Amino acid sequence: MSGQRSGDDRPRVRYEKRAGVARVTIDRPAVLNAMDLRTHEELAAVWDDFEADDDLRVAVLTGAGDRAFSVGQDLRERARLNADGAAPTTFGSRGQPGWPRLTERFELTKPVVARVDGYALGGGFELALACDIIVASDRSVFALPEARLGLVPGAGGAFRLARQLPLKVAMGYLLTGRRMTADVALRAGLVNDVVPAGGLDACVTGWTDDLVRAAPLSVRAIKEAVLRSLDMPLPDAFTAEFAWERRRMHSEDAVEGPRAFAEDREPRWLGR
Repeated sequence: MSGQRSGDDRPRVRYEKRAGVARVTIDRPAVLNAMDLRTHEELAAVWDDFEADDDLRVAVLTGAGDRAFSVGQDLRERARLNADGAAPTTFGSRGQPGWPRLTERFELTKPVVARVDGYALGGGFELALACDIIVASDRSVFALPEARLGLVPGAGGAFRLARQLPLKVAMGYLLTGRRMTADVALRAGLVNDVVPAGGLDACVTGWTDDLVRAAPLSVRAIKEAVLRSLDMPLPDAFTAEFAWERRRMHSEDAVEGPRAFAEDREPRWLGR
C-alpha cells in the first residue's frame, strides 16, 4: 500500500510505554487526527505489540492536540483513491491496511481507555465505541455523519451504537448524523466520565491506576466473558468455556488475592 501514501513520511502514531500503561496517540493534529491508510497500518502494529507485551496492562488511545480525538477517515485521501479507481469500501476493513483494526479486534484481551478531547466524529467515534472505557472532556462532541456524506458507519458504528443505546435513540443519530455533546453522551451511558479539559489527564490516570491495580488475569477473563456472552442466553453464559477464565481459575494470582487480603497487604500479581 506504500504507493497510495502521500509524500509526508512523518509517523502518524506515537506509542509510549510506562508503568504498565501504553499510550497510543493519533498524531495528525493539523487534520484533526483524520486517519489515512498509513495511520491504520501504524495502529495495527501498535495493537499487535500491546497484546503481546505482558508488561502492558492497559492502553490509552487519544488524539494529538486539543481540538479532536479523531474526525475519522481522511476524506481527502478517500477522494483521491476514488479518483484513481480504488474499490469502494463498505462494512469492515478486511483486505485493507491495518486489518484487523481496533474496531474489529474482537479477540483483544486487554482493556483500552479512550481519552477524548474535542471532536470524535465518524471513524473517530467508532474507535471510541470500540474501547472499553471512554473518558471525555466537557468540550467533546460525538457524531456519525456518514449519512450526510453518502457513506455508512462501516467501522462498527452502525452496530455498536445500536447495542449501546436504545434503538430509537441510536437510529436518530445514525440516520441524521446529528451531533451529541459530552453531557448527553454521559447521560446516555456512552461515556464513563466527563470532566473539564484541565482535569482530563488526571481522570484518565485514575482509571489506569485502578486497572493496573487489578489482577491482570481477572481483567482479561472478565473482558472476554462479558463481550463473548452479550448475545448468549443467560444459562448458556454460565456454562460457556472462556479461555482466560480457565487460566485465571488455575493461576497463582487466584491464590494470591485472597491470601493478600487475609494478610492485610497489597497483592503481588504475577499474571500466572
